[in-house]
Amino acid sequence: MGFWFIFLCDLAIPVTLLIAGIVMWKHPPKQINGIVGYRSARSMQNMDTWKFAQAYCGKFCWKTGLALAVPTLIAHIPFYQSPEETLEVLSMILLLVQIIVVFIPVLLTERALRKTFREDGTKR
Repeated sequence: MGFWFIFLCDLAIPVTLLIAGIVMWKHPPKQINGIVGYRSARSMQNMDTWKFAQAYCGKFCWKTGLALAVPTLIAHIPFYQSPEETLEVLSMILLLVQIIVVFIPVLLTERALRKTFREDGTKR
């Protein structure tokens, strides 16, 4: 596979988070829908919760993508001339960490929705 292929694959999750974060934050869906945007029972209660969730989660997705991209880039530097087996192990470790970290924006957004809105969706 080679260094560059593995390197680009390892950047897939951080880049996806960066792009999704910018889109949700700067260009969120205008209407509540079940297809695009941050969708949870709490975020889809009304337009206030919807807009809040899109902006909040978008910012955190962007920050999370950036926070994952930098260490991913740095982690590959010492392994440039390494055997393919070593690169595969590095890739698996990075992928495991990235998958775990992907859930952080969701957890933080739900917590912020609970703190900002009552159970019926009205602002506290």
